[in-house]
Amino acid sequence: MSSEKKYQGIEQEEILEEVRETTSSSEAFNEKTGKPTELIEQVHVQAAEDIPPELEALLHTDPQTGLSTEEAQKRLEQFGRNELAEVKTNPIIKFLSYFTGAIAYLIEIACICAAVLDFSIILALLFVNAFIGFFEEARAESALDALKQTLALKSHVWRDGSFVEVDVAELVPGDIISLRLGDIVPADARLLGISVTGGETEGTLSIDQSALTGESLPVEKKKNDIVYSSSIVKQGQMLAVVTKTGGNTFIGRAANLISITVEQGHFQKVVGAIGNFLILITVILVSIIFIYQMIRYKDFLDVLSRVLVLTIAAIPVGLPTVLSVTMAVGAKQLAAKKVIVKRLTAVEEMASVSVLCSDKTGTLTLNELTFDEPYLCPGYTKEDILLYSYLSAEPGANDPIESAIRFAAESQLDILKNRANKHDVPGYKVTAFVPFNPTTKMTNATVANLETKEVFKVAKGAPQVIIRLVGGNEMAVRAVNALAVRGLRALGVARTIPGDLDTYELIGMISLLDPPRPDSAETIKRCNGYGVEVKMITGDQLIIAKEVARRLGMNRVILDANHLVDPDKSEEEVTQHCERADGFAQVIPEHKYRVVELLQKRGLLVGMTGDGVNDAPALKKANVGIAVHGCTDAARSAADIVLLAPGLSTIVDGITTSRAIFQRMRSYALYRITSTIHFLIFFFCIILAENWEMAPILLILITILNDAATLVIAVDNAKISAKPDKWRLGQLITLSFILGILLTCASFAHFYIAHHVFGIQKDDERLETIMYLHISSCPHFVIFSTRVSGFFWENLPSPIFFIAVMGTQVFAMFISIYGVLTPAIGWPWGVSIIGISLGYFFVLDFVKVMVFRYWSFELTTKLWPSKTRKNKLRDRKADNIYRKKIKITVGKVRKVILICKVLLAFQHAKQSKKKAITS
Repeated sequence: MSSEKKYQGIEQEEILEEVRETTSSSEAFNEKTGKPTELIEQVHVQAAEDIPPELEALLHTDPQTGLSTEEAQKRLEQFGRNELAEVKTNPIIKFLSYFTGAIAYLIEIACICAAVLDFSIILALLFVNAFIGFFEEARAESALDALKQTLALKSHVWRDGSFVEVDVAELVPGDIISLRLGDIVPADARLLGISVTGGETEGTLSIDQSALTGESLPVEKKKNDIVYSSSIVKQGQMLAVVTKTGGNTFIGRAANLISITVEQGHFQKVVGAIGNFLILITVILVSIIFIYQMIRYKDFLDVLSRVLVLTIAAIPVGLPTVLSVTMAVGAKQLAAKKVIVKRLTAVEEMASVSVLCSDKTGTLTLNELTFDEPYLCPGYTKEDILLYSYLSAEPGANDPIESAIRFAAESQLDILKNRANKHDVPGYKVTAFVPFNPTTKMTNATVANLETKEVFKVAKGAPQVIIRLVGGNEMAVRAVNALAVRGLRALGVARTIPGDLDTYELIGMISLLDPPRPDSAETIKRCNGYGVEVKMITGDQLIIAKEVARRLGMNRVILDANHLVDPDKSEEEVTQHCERADGFAQVIPEHKYRVVELLQKRGLLVGMTGDGVNDAPALKKANVGIAVHGCTDAARSAADIVLLAPGLSTIVDGITTSRAIFQRMRSYALYRITSTIHFLIFFFCIILAENWEMAPILLILITILNDAATLVIAVDNAKISAKPDKWRLGQLITLSFILGILLTCASFAHFYIAHHVFGIQKDDERLETIMYLHISSCPHFVIFSTRVSGFFWENLPSPIFFIAVMGTQVFAMFISIYGVLTPAIGWPWGVSIIGISLGYFFVLDFVKVMVFRYWSFELTTKLWPSKTRKNKLRDRKADNIYRKKIKITVGKVRKVILICKVLLAFQHAKQSKKKAITS
């Protein structure tokens, strides 16, 4: 499939979004037809629940009697208890699993080899790494436990003709349960349209399911609608028949997704790849040396002891420890910024995140309805509509809309700020009040003006009801439609005219929205600046998601969740649309999980932020799951990182800190691989060519001193990259080979100059001291170069790191000069070797810069061509070309739209002027 076809659907979405804006703008001024504009009513899109026919047959229970005890017990055995299954892992087996893997195997080999040398130190390193892995991964069970805690504990149910209270774990499909204000829904159930008292009702239930679906507003559920387990009843009462229990419920499916997400982390894969590479070259070279020496000496024990010492020195036993310490120090730095790291390796993975999928409700927004800019009729002000709305608001009502109106009025109206009695409105008295009910869809208050003695009525409710109450209003209908197109909830407010308590006039339309957090737009902008694309993934309605995206400064290509499961599209097309879209709306937990999965299949490292139960599976699936401030226990348990401060601004701190940590880790990995390659190649060649070996104590001393010094790399200065970091193992290993070979050349130069020029014989122990000091210092100084991709002076090391590295080499120089553990070589040799090592470091730094400067994926494809690389390179070029085309096309459309808007504004001004002259 061509790149053009892949992106065609997304391009059309971008252009159509601009056209929709023009259409909605022009609608308000189109009066040529003379016909009244129809009111657009927002329709809530329900997630389809599939109920198999065999289960449907069990749901027609008599709502007056319920199931019999015998039938309930039979179904309990058939469907199981209404609880989430626990999957516990044996802690001993789990702990032992951390002794597997490439690096672990290397260290275990070192332990066996070191039994005659220093078994305790290397064994301690192995257990340190195992303990770190065991404790940081112990959160899997806690995620399921937190989901279980969201379930109700008791439920009222009809059994044997009686209304009884039972444990929710004993509910079965077909049970008749009651749902009242404040109840937690105990299982997925279908509303029956029957009141708790047994009579038919046309009322609805107001259900808060934001923690499950991410919808910012309570949802009105009527007869035959499905209510989800763990959602909360905010208003109304009704009987319902249980449809699904336990792991088959909406929340149960989320728990199942969490339990199956056990993939190996990105960091473990990288360390495993490095370990496998080092194992391969170590085994090959050491085996050749073993065979060669066996042929020559034929003394198995003597040859084995020599080879084992060389193996111990070559194995990077400190690699996982240095990396773990570096991440631990970074986690402490993040904790100071109120970013708590639960899984240590998430610190490294966050540096490589290129896509941040963010839940909307409660994460990008405040998850609370807020008074937005209202539509006002002539003669009324914003203060007027706030006052009248407040007078017609039900005091103390547990309703988010009423709460939002009361809060807005109390915070913006001067007469309500410093009241002695919080229940009174100075100058007014509410003499009668009719609360909201589903039939009238409005509240009505009779109010007396204490100063003028005037009595009037105020009505507040659904736009169509209030517009009908005032006898119609064309401009108000258009205003409501304009708000609806933007996803804003509208409420009409009207009052009676003076002297007539039956005739109402319209004051205006309130608009309500779950507003973005104050820092969300700036955070998204900063993330984009660091090369991290932010995608909004929400269970809310499509138009609401687009309005929030507009206010956050995001692109508005928000697609319906059906795009993710469209049977007419191939997996490749769905993945391409997922990658190109700015977000998805009307999603369920499975959809969020799928978005993360599709992006990961494209080779992207994905971060996911969220706060609700519905976010938990995606948080667990993502490379880095981030639970925001105020999140549910389920989200917190499934996440790798928890934000203690409100909003997303601390995520940017996490990105910058993690990238600094990544640079330190890559610096050490490059240095350590280079050192290992140099060490193995030199001793492989020198043993075969000259049959020369170094004393075992010197080999071990090099390893211990150099690894101990590099532990302080965790506090070194680091240059933060402007784009997501990647390990690029091919580049890392290639550069390591280049530097390792150049270091090997330097080592041979030292050996032969000392032997042939200065006449030091191969059996002279001073030659071992000379080579010890060279092998200790020359590769070790390379770490000053591997810290940055440019020249080393572009980002100088921290004083602590510089002192630690130089201190070990000064120590090595002194023991070589004075012969503490080996024959002395004197000051001339000691100072000259350190000086040459420092000078050679400049040469290696220049080589490193040249490699980084000319290295590219295109060069890799030319040097090591493969079908996969060629296809990837072709797709990248096609993608870049087509992105430019899309940008040009959208730019042209926006110019046309801007001209249309200007013309419409002139037309509107002209019509307003005519009306003013006529009147």
